[in-house]
Amino acid sequence: MQNLNIVRRTKLAKDWKLQGDYFEGCNCDSICPCLFLSDPDKGFCNVTVAWHVEKGHYDDIQLDGLNVVAVFASPGNMFTGPKWKAALYLDNGASQEQTEALTKIFSGQSGGFFSAAANFIGEMLGIKSAPITFGMDGKRRWLHIPEYLSLEIEAIKGGDQNKDSLVTNPAFTVAPGYDPVISRSTKHSYKDLGLEWDSSGKNGFYSKFNYGP
Repeated sequence: MQNLNIVRRTKLAKDWKLQGDYFEGCNCDSICPCLFLSDPDKGFCNVTVAWHVEKGHYDDIQLDGLNVVAVFASPGNMFTGPKWKAALYLDNGASQEQTEALTKIFSGQSGGFFSAAANFIGEMLGIKSAPITFGMDGKRRWLHIPEYLSLEIEAIKGGDQNKDSLVTNPAFTVAPGYDPVISRSTKHSYKDLGLEWDSSGKNGFYSKFNYGP
């Protein structure tokens, strides 16, 4: 699998929208302090974030059913610096047009949440096409990219097991407008592009997402 060049031949979309399911895992203990702009537990944060697009479009390019994964290595506070290293993995089932559209959205070129998030990235290590397996079953979420990444999380149990344990009113979340479900990873390992970690047994979150410009 080779790195993909960011294509700028076509104009940026005036109309795009993505909605679906997201989840993440990091090396912090539950609950990750980064949601409240505080320093990570270990002084650094290694994060994997996955998105499954249930419905989406970029102008007239349909993006339904595609998966995207990002990894971030933050050497300190995620918001005050130093800036992060990042890598992006795009569903290898996407066409060239779909790949270009996802690249523009998730690299921040097309505005919205990802444009703001791009300001915290100091080095983009790579953008790759990859076979991404994204799965959900009840309170479990899982993600696999052969050779590179495995992440499996499960929601923690609260006093009332019929209700989700949520972080309400966080200062920051990957899916603005949704209270993330507090989870814990059963497996979280990554090795690629000069980064490597095993953060199994640590923090996780999941929720729906809804993005636009």
